[in-house]
Amino acid sequence: MKILITGAGGFIGKNLVATLKTVSENEIFECHNSTPLEQLKKFCAECEFVFHLAGVNRPQTADEFISGNEKFTETLADFLTVADNNCPVVFTSSIQATLDNPYGKSKKAAEDILMRRGNSKIYRLPNVFGKWCRPNYNSAIATFCHNTACGIEISVNDPAREMNLVYIDDLIEEFLNALNGKENRNGDFCAVPITYKRTLQEIADIIQKFPKCRQNLSLPNQTDELTKKLYSTYLSYLPKNNFCYDLTMHKDNRGSFSEFIRTNGQGQFSVNIVKPHITKGNHWHHSKHEKFLVILGEGIIKLRQIFSDEILEYRVSGEKHEVIEIPPGYTHSIENTGENDMAVIIWANENFNPEIPDTYFLAVNQIE
Repeated sequence: MKILITGAGGFIGKNLVATLKTVSENEIFECHNSTPLEQLKKFCAECEFVFHLAGVNRPQTADEFISGNEKFTETLADFLTVADNNCPVVFTSSIQATLDNPYGKSKKAAEDILMRRGNSKIYRLPNVFGKWCRPNYNSAIATFCHNTACGIEISVNDPAREMNLVYIDDLIEEFLNALNGKENRNGDFCAVPITYKRTLQEIADIIQKFPKCRQNLSLPNQTDELTKKLYSTYLSYLPKNNFCYDLTMHKDNRGSFSEFIRTNGQGQFSVNIVKPHITKGNHWHHSKHEKFLVILGEGIIKLRQIFSDEILEYRVSGEKHEVIEIPPGYTHSIENTGENDMAVIIWANENFNPEIPDTYFLAVNQIE
């Protein structure tokens, strides 16, 4: 399918173009501010679907609302009519189309033009957030994420203001539905089914906690969909020289041990390096349980129920990924039987607490 996208270089346009080029074999006609009208006219004659995303929301004068929103939409509709092209048009309007302000009026006028034309799918979008949105422009979330990621203090001018939010990937998924004739309708308009409502202060509070995740090895609450999407957005604004951060490596002659991630209620991930011919462990836990995964090297994992003399042995290797469960009440050890370092990923069901370590040393081979 030949798809025309106006405003292809904007926030929503970039995400849509990237997705369409990834998931389909469609031919994309990208219309930018610099695209000559004659070229747009040719696109309108050939296209089979239109995403009309272009618009003006931060002009220097109010007249630009009319030229950038209403008049440009009129030109687009005229070009399609002249070409006798009645293909579907998706239009990104705004919830402000119901308001008595210059921006809202220009969006409402553009809606009316497309409704008269017919075969149009109009989305009155709330605040859209996500990667590639321009910070310090017209998006509070983009500004909050960018400034927080760059160590710049943020200010919340209207903390109690409630924001109606749509995440960019949810919007793009809905656009793909519309492309396939399966848009979500709400009367005369279309709508993105997944939205969120939070105050500006609530949003700021969530975002400002993200930098601390590196310090305490935690993760934001991934079970809360909005927090998860805000964190993805925040990461997209990290400076290019700030993608990397150090972990604390506890080293000795046996190798090293580094905590990687501490979750809220879902345990802890660590990386254990064992030197050749070294045995680590020889301890057990009352309640803590673990999963061991050798990803490099070779060795033997041994387990013994502390009241039993039966020793269980598992030969492990990075050549075959197997998870060994370490139940409570089993003393266990891991021995590197190779000539190179052995790397082990360990998951424990709870974060390590030095005040309550729940770790008791007892050699697996020490049978009383």
